[in-house]
Amino acid sequence: MTPSSLQSLLRKHSVVYLDTSIFIYFVEQHPRYHKLCGPIFEDIEAGKIKALTSTLTLLEILVQPYKLKKEDLVLKFYSLLVTYPHLSWIDMSLTVADRAAGLRAKYGLKTPDAIQMASALSHGAGAFICNDRAFDKIEEIECLIIDDFIR
Repeated sequence: MTPSSLQSLLRKHSVVYLDTSIFIYFVEQHPRYHKLCGPIFEDIEAGKIKALTSTLTLLEILVQPYKLKKEDLVLKFYSLLVTYPHLSWIDMSLTVADRAAGLRAKYGLKTPDAIQMASALSHGAGAFICNDRAFDKIEEIECLIIDDFIR
């Protein structure tokens, strides 16, 4: 698969869910993954794609910058994430927690992964964009693994 095939797959869904790694690759301009993640965020900003993510994403993203005392990176992530157009934040709820427990039981996902997936499924995402093979086994949603689109 190619970067353009990723764009085509994303555009067939009215709502997509972004896992934590996608934000990190984009903001940090990861040398291997930015060429795929940049266009995703361009499409979201332009309104071609509506995106969702969990508030858990912010927690996961900010741990390392806080640990390294990189306040500039904390501010960069925070200001991008909370103001990005066409990106909606999903709060943890009892519904999401219940669905996450079911996903953990069915697929053996780690708790954060189960929360991310439950957030996507509970809010109508048609695709889940990540870079984690743990999501390969999920049957309820189309999981798009970034590594599958690297040439």
